[in-house]
Amino acid sequence: MREPPMNTIAPDAIKAWKLTGVFYEGLLWLITIAVAIIIYLFDWPYWIGIVLVMISILSTIFTVFILPKLRFRKWRYELFEQEIYIQHGILIMSRTLVPMIRVQHVDTKQGPFLKKYQLASVTISTAATTHEIPALREEDASALRDRISALARVDEDDV
Repeated sequence: MREPPMNTIAPDAIKAWKLTGVFYEGLLWLITIAVAIIIYLFDWPYWIGIVLVMISILSTIFTVFILPKLRFRKWRYELFEQEIYIQHGILIMSRTLVPMIRVQHVDTKQGPFLKKYQLASVTISTAATTHEIPALREEDASALRDRISALARVDEDDV
């Protein structure tokens, strides 16, 4: 079996993912509160509201405090001249090799939460699918995008 990739994503990814988790969990809490109000107004059984609040609490703890650290520890990537090796997953570990000859284009993208921490993600598109290396420092993401682009062009010239 091949050794795991060496490169990690930026440590600030944990902060960005926590902030994203807070945003989505805030939406979940708004829904929970709305349902609790409906339960109160229509005199439905209170245990439904209690179950929803417990689910929301557990979801918030997992999404904001546990999941970002686990994701950070498991994300790895490495760039070789002939391929890109990406490893990620928590319960199911996914190891992907993307041949340079299959790369059609490479992008960087940055949402508002990544932008706050000067992070960007690199997306690698092939004919079949798109692969992403999330939450790299902006400079590293740009350098990686340019390096992959250059290696993909060299492989096309060799064909």
